[in-house]
Amino acid sequence: MASHEEVLQEEFEVLESIYPDELERISDNSVQITVVPESTVAGEEVQLRLHVEYPPDYPDTIPVLSLSTIEGELTDEEESTLLSTLRNVANESIGMAQTFAIVSQLVDSIGSIVDQRVRRKQTEKEEKDRLESEAELKRIQGTPVTPDSFNQWRNKFNTRKRALKASQDEERMKGMSQKERDEYKKVASRLTGRQLFEQNKHLANSDASLLEEGAESVDISQYDRQEREVEEDKAEEHIHFSDSD
Repeated sequence: MASHEEVLQEEFEVLESIYPDELERISDNSVQITVVPESTVAGEEVQLRLHVEYPPDYPDTIPVLSLSTIEGELTDEEESTLLSTLRNVANESIGMAQTFAIVSQLVDSIGSIVDQRVRRKQTEKEEKDRLESEAELKRIQGTPVTPDSFNQWRNKFNTRKRALKASQDEERMKGMSQKERDEYKKVASRLTGRQLFEQNKHLANSDASLLEEGAESVDISQYDRQEREVEEDKAEEHIHFSDSD
């Protein structure tokens, strides 16, 4: 039966032939291997270093695994998930050389992480574009006005208007005597014609109520006709005077 050292030496020779540039022997029972995904994506480059330490009873137990980052970043959750996956793969190869299977799985797992990042960024971009489009459409179309929203706006507008007028009135009255201030307030408190109309919309028809029942209506065309007859008489008199001359 081959010794632990012989098993490792044989596995190291195989690994060095597969990963001539990526593998580095740290000691008689440990190596580190540089691992990159099969395909790279601009802006999502990830390069890791896999540390493998082989216990005395390897390959009947799994090696001690750890990761370090050469390029890019891993979140704590991503690193934990990767190591858990690699240990599961190693457990499936108990009694055999495990390193090649571990490295192959790591290559695939890094590629999956990069793909997930790309999809997540694409989804975030699409959501951002959607929200921007909705905001632009809302800006162009404006906010639909309902009776409630209009009343809310009007109340806020009137409140701001009253506050502004009060401030302006106070500024105007600064140099006034008390009597002048009282008179100014009295004048300022009078309702405008518009305010009177808004308080009683029947004022527009109130003039009609002033007419007595049965009063005769006036035909203004009668006055126009009488005025024309007077003018014609004057013209005829002028003609008679001219003939007498």
